[in-house]
Formats: sequence, C-alpha cells, structure tokens
Amino acid sequence: MAVEQTMPGRLARWMSAAEPDWDAVYADQLPRVFNFFRYRCGVTADAEDLTARTFEKAWRARHRYRRDIAAFSTWLMSIARNVAADHARARRPLLPLEDAAGVATGSSPEDQAVQSSDGERLSLLLQQLPERDRELLAMKYGAGLTNRAIAAATGLSESNVGTIVHRAVQVLRERW
Repeated sequence: MAVEQTMPGRLARWMSAAEPDWDAVYADQLPRVFNFFRYRCGVTADAEDLTARTFEKAWRARHRYRRDIAAFSTWLMSIARNVAADHARARRPLLPLEDAAGVATGSSPEDQAVQSSDGERLSLLLQQLPERDRELLAMKYGAGLTNRAIAAATGLSESNVGTIVHRAVQVLRERW
C-alpha cells in the first residue's frame, strides 16, 4: 500500500529530473513492456528475456532520450518494438550457402536461347495460319480471354471459337 501511495510522487520526480529514477521507471513500465512481448511472442520465457533486453538497451541508451521529442514510455516502447523486430529476424531460418544450389533460379543463358529460338519458330508457324485463326489464338492465349468473351467480341458462336482454336493448336503441334 505504501508503494502505491509513493509511486506517483516518485514518477513525478523522475519526469522532472534530468536523469529518470530507474527504479520508478522499471516499476511503472515493466507490466506494459512485458505484456507487449507476451502478445507478440506468446511464450512467457521469451517475453521475460525480451523485456529484460529492452530495459538493458534503454539503460545503455539513456543519454539519448530527449524529453522534448517523446514521452519516456513512448521512447521505451519504440525500443521494445525494435527488440521484437530483432527477435523475429533472428528466428527466421538461415540456410547454409550449399543449400542455395538446389534453389530454382532464373533461366540460364542456354534456356533463354532455346526459349528465344522456340519463340521465333512459333512466330513463323503462326504466320502460316489464316488471319482469323491467328486473331483467335491471340485473344485466347495472348489476352487470356475465355471462349465466351472471344465469341462476344468476334460475333462467332462460343462453340465455333472453341473448335477453331482447337484445330489451330493441332495444326501448330503437327508442324512443330
């Protein structure tokens, strides 16, 4: 009871003093910082460690606190947020460099050359198709339209569009 009665007086003193009363700061801010970490981490042991780390960082950086920029609780919570971010970053799994060899990368120069060659070949084959077939293939595969949308745009029936596209693809496959 005596602690509760003297606490507001102690907090008022450290708020007006050049150096905060760290016992009062700790007693006042501990529940807020601890609960912040409990909600972020969910594990009480981690919350305790991160709370301790926050107060340690605040103590080490106490000379940088500027009363004219933010309240002490705001400054302390910004330190807590940084500690939480550091903790989350440290928990991400790191893979050894050797494991990177199995990760898929962009295509190799050889793959790009084959793809370019295939693109040129397809372009030549498309030029051999009738104009209507090229247009329908461009709408279907280039624009990603459905047969219904193509039919509405061209005035053909939906089944007619499907038949023409199917036959054009078969011709391309045969000539490939």
